Amino acid sequence: MTRRTTTPLLTALVLCMLGMLLGCGPHPNLKRGEEVAFESTTFSFDKESYPSHDGLFPEYHVVPGDLLDVLFQVQSGGQETAFRLAVDHTVSVKFIHLPELNETQNVKPDGMLSLPYIGEVHVEGMTPTELTIELKKRYAKVFRDPELYVTVPEFSTKIKELKKDLHTATRGLSRLVTVRPDGYATFPLLGDVFVAGRTITEANNALDNKYMEILPGLQVDLFLEKTVGSVIYVTGQVDRPGSYMIEKPISVLQGIVMAGGSTNEAELGSVVIFRRNKKEFIATRVDMDDVMSADGNAPFFYLRPDDIVFVPRTRIASLAQLMGEISEVFLFKGWNVDGKLFDDYVFRWNNSTSRN
Repeated sequence: MTRRTTTPLLTALVLCMLGMLLGCGPHPNLKRGEEVAFESTTFSFDKESYPSHDGLFPEYHVVPGDLLDVLFQVQSGGQETAFRLAVDHTVSVKFIHLPELNETQNVKPDGMLSLPYIGEVHVEGMTPTELTIELKKRYAKVFRDPELYVTVPEFSTKIKELKKDLHTATRGLSRLVTVRPDGYATFPLLGDVFVAGRTITEANNALDNKYMEILPGLQVDLFLEKTVGSVIYVTGQVDRPGSYMIEKPISVLQGIVMAGGSTNEAELGSVVIFRRNKKEFIATRVDMDDVMSADGNAPFFYLRPDDIVFVPRTRIASLAQLMGEISEVFLFKGWNVDGKLFDDYVFRWNNSTSRN
């Protein structure tokens, strides 16, 4: 049986709330049912939009590791008329009463077909219907009332191949794709498409446009089957350092509690938060003691996905001291930081009296 332990942070939180209720805390006149309002804050460059008033993330962006569900819809009418010929497409010209003139050719690099009696015809960019009308005009100068039609075997073949490929899966006309570490995902017919950093709507629109280019009438609906993107990292003097999934914005206090609370050696008045802003990692110091005092003046500092929360052992006064403590933690855990943390990014140290 696992023995439960009470961490200093959890104990302090309980005592703080009891102090308020019993009238011996910073609000000695707090009556039953009375409410104390706490404001929210975060990094300066995110304050305008985060945290949101509805307590949700502003929007979700696809990240490596996400599992996307792609649902394909093949429209039954009008696709071939919208299909535009391109170089290397196979085109069949069929004469109803003169089958000896039938031709099946690939569109040449110059966009041309070479046909009996009329010679070179530029077909690139035309639909099968447009080409049929054009050929009837030209052959009308050679034959009386020519009856012919144009087909694109490649169009039907692509649809058949797509349906056959998708139906090998148990999900019908859909496919699950995983976003790779390089930000790309592999889609049927398209191959690799970069989707990381895009919203689901943006990725969906990009896929529709790409599929329309090669197979008119084919549309997709993109769904987020599984996400790995909403993760925060809590390390330092906490009971269970590691990564934690979050489904909505949470405060630093909640993040530390998720990690089992702080240890006896934690300096809660000097918790450091890292956040990536473009190509920089911005660090700021927040004071958990202010929140624990429950004086109603200290705002809750809110975390975003990918934020790193570091609970130090001593009060942090400089960036050098901060990096020294972090290196000690990483080396103690057997992680190699090569003398430099987050090698690909520039640090900015905000050593203000930020209040949590």
